[in-house]
Amino acid sequence: MAESVELPTRLAILPFKNKVLLPGAFIRIRCTSQSSVKLVEQELWQREEKGLIGILPVRDAAEMTSVGSVLSQGVGSDSGERSSKIQVGTSDAHKHEGKNQQEVFHWHKRGVAARALNLSRGVEKPSGRVTYTVVLEGLCRFNVEELNTRGIYCTAKISPLEMTKAQMEQVEQDPDFITLSRQFNTTAMELISVFEQKHKTSGRIRVLLDTVPLHKLADIFVASFEMSFEEQLSMLDSVDLKVRLSKAIEIVDRHLQSIRVAEKITQKVEGRLSKSQKEYLLRQQMRAIKEELGDNDDDEDDLVALERKMQGAGMPSNIWKHAQKEFRRLKKMQPQQPGYNSSRVYLDLLADLPWQKASEEQELDIKAAKDRLDSDHYGLIKVKQRIIEYLAVRKLKPDARGPVLCFVGPPGVGKTSLASSIAAALGRKFMRISLGGVKDEADIRGHRRTYIGSMPGRLIDGLKKVGVCNPVMLLDEIDKTGSDVRGDPASALLEVLDPEQNKTFNDHYLNVPFDLSKVVFVATANRAQPIPPPLLDRMEVIELPGYTPEEKLNIAMRHLIPRVLDQHGLSPEFLQIPEDSVKLIIQRYTREAGVRNLERNLAALARAAAVRAAEQEQTVPLNQGVEKLASQLLENRLAEGAEMEMEVIPIGVNNPEISNTFRIASPLIVDEAMLEKILGPPRFDDQEAADRVATPGVSVGLVWTTFGGEVQFVEATAMVGKGELHLTGQLGDVIKESAQIALTWVRARAADFKLAAAEELNLLEGRDIHIHFPAGAVPKDGPSAGVTLVTALVSLLGQKSVRADTAMTGEMTLRGLVLPVGGVKDKILAAHRYGIKRVILPERNLKDLVEVPTAVLSSLEIILAKRVEDVLEQAFEGGCPWRQHSKL
Repeated sequence: MAESVELPTRLAILPFKNKVLLPGAFIRIRCTSQSSVKLVEQELWQREEKGLIGILPVRDAAEMTSVGSVLSQGVGSDSGERSSKIQVGTSDAHKHEGKNQQEVFHWHKRGVAARALNLSRGVEKPSGRVTYTVVLEGLCRFNVEELNTRGIYCTAKISPLEMTKAQMEQVEQDPDFITLSRQFNTTAMELISVFEQKHKTSGRIRVLLDTVPLHKLADIFVASFEMSFEEQLSMLDSVDLKVRLSKAIEIVDRHLQSIRVAEKITQKVEGRLSKSQKEYLLRQQMRAIKEELGDNDDDEDDLVALERKMQGAGMPSNIWKHAQKEFRRLKKMQPQQPGYNSSRVYLDLLADLPWQKASEEQELDIKAAKDRLDSDHYGLIKVKQRIIEYLAVRKLKPDARGPVLCFVGPPGVGKTSLASSIAAALGRKFMRISLGGVKDEADIRGHRRTYIGSMPGRLIDGLKKVGVCNPVMLLDEIDKTGSDVRGDPASALLEVLDPEQNKTFNDHYLNVPFDLSKVVFVATANRAQPIPPPLLDRMEVIELPGYTPEEKLNIAMRHLIPRVLDQHGLSPEFLQIPEDSVKLIIQRYTREAGVRNLERNLAALARAAAVRAAEQEQTVPLNQGVEKLASQLLENRLAEGAEMEMEVIPIGVNNPEISNTFRIASPLIVDEAMLEKILGPPRFDDQEAADRVATPGVSVGLVWTTFGGEVQFVEATAMVGKGELHLTGQLGDVIKESAQIALTWVRARAADFKLAAAEELNLLEGRDIHIHFPAGAVPKDGPSAGVTLVTALVSLLGQKSVRADTAMTGEMTLRGLVLPVGGVKDKILAAHRYGIKRVILPERNLKDLVEVPTAVLSSLEIILAKRVEDVLEQAFEGGCPWRQHSKL
């Protein structure tokens, strides 16, 4: 314990930032700053007998609340000064190096002399910086008379503040001091008793009351408690023993009361806890603390809000009972329990779902719906007529269970936008669910709540987001769902799209029935074949074929060009695309069923115009510059509160700002040369078919793909071999069988067509036939290439070229019959896009020509064939070459 020491007249000063060391207290510090390391090294480390240093509290100037006198270097301070200020480098033992700027500290007037009990030296790696760790003991108070610097640390001229022995004896006779001493002893003994009982310690602490002087004991007790910096300074400034004891009694008593309150709270908590609730001790303690403070705010305000939201959700009675049961279970749980969050999220979902909230449908105006469909979509007359019929039925019987419309067609023909138009006509909200690539049944029905990370299916989640129970829901790309070990989403959609079942749709996560009968479902697909038959049976398929060049031209002029200009911040003053240029783009740069590539090419032209517009810094379009110019003129010519006055400002030499603004450069008009410069050379030309069929053995077929109809060339050649048939071009099993059937039919009729002499029994003896379908990276399958394969073989063996302006499609039999095929409209449109003039179709496909636009039919010669011989007769110039003998 600290004894009375004789202090020197000057001490090295180690500043303690926002911290106080009291006499009798111990503290361990690590010195890292340059000034503190230098002080410890010179005053403590290098001396054989460990010397004394002064500990002086300091604080930042920004934290100083009261302004005292300024103590400059070498200037003494009066006894009445509270604090002093000096500008020094960063020398606090608790601060790190790295600040080069000078800091202004407020130095406290009084400090404590300390001696080092333990001193150790260390070196930081890899910087090699020396540090010291010092254990200090506070000895006695002193007063700063004068503050100076020695090198990079400070020293101070001090005067001791401790009482002499005679003064102590005189104070001890004071009645007030005796009363305070007894009160301090009583409080201290009570605190020690509580501490020993709590920590099961022996009476070693009681020895302090008998061996340590009372004025030192007050500092020791107070130093062991957590106090604010202001309280520590106040204790340090308490030189008078009676004042010091009074403050010590206050602090010790306050600490004793806090211990008693904590014990009371603990007793309350332990009385409430059962054996199964021991792990929730912390929660019970927080509740007891609030009760002790009189702050009885409900911890479950969020649960009250959740219950209120559930009451306003409009749940059916059976579902409300289920929700109430789940809510009562939630109230009994603690937030730390594993199932709390999942139950809370589940109840939030029940409260957020639109059980009865629906969009207020506006009265259907069939004429307005027609006008909107016509303005949003060009062509598609049959499709729009079916939508109008659908809307008319909804108008006459709003609760009618209409069919689920499924728009089937190639990309870019407007399937999604048609569904959006239906929603707009009905006045309902629109939501889209993409099913492309979905292979997990849980995406439709949701995950069961027993799984970690479970969530509702896309249908329930979408209804939660849209907020109404009767939206128009688009099931996009319904033909691209898959199936694996996780289930079959297409089978899960059977319940969704069945009007008799979706009234009680059961999502695995929701686990209660939800009524989907008010939802208007619309589906889209590129192909109907991949859709399972039971699912396809629940939908009404409406096919959207590709657009004709005339329809594409109108769509581009009415919709695409204005949209592209708007997306690129342009106006017709900068870019003009005439109809002739759009026709060239359609004929030479795009051959597709939809208009997406057409829009991409128009966007390329818009980007080129945007570059030109950005380079003309002084030129802006009229419609973009008027508003900005008007606001500038008003700001310059109107004072606040003044009346507005109209002024005519001539545009001329005297107004360069306005004349420059309205100066418009000549617009960029797209012509054929500019198309080649921006889009590159043409990708397609009308001479391709003529060039490719110039050689015998090549025929032109028509096929159907997910992107619409396409023209497919078939090439055949003969070579020395063993009579084998070789097929290439990534072909499926059906088309391979069609090739075998075509070859068998030709071999059987070789003599009739004079492809071989009568005595030649084997047409392929010593020869191999190789048939190739170009575009080998694209998979191909289907029976519709039968007549095309026969024509190519007859052309090869008869050594006569097929007509370049003729394309064909049709399935054939071994007896030579031509059977009908599908996708006739798309195939005819593809032939029209390709520049084909004659199309050979099966006779039984005559009924499908009704769907083909009249403008397309008028530009083509449609030839109907019942047998293969009819096809061959029309495929060659001058008829089939069966009268010519082939010499291979």
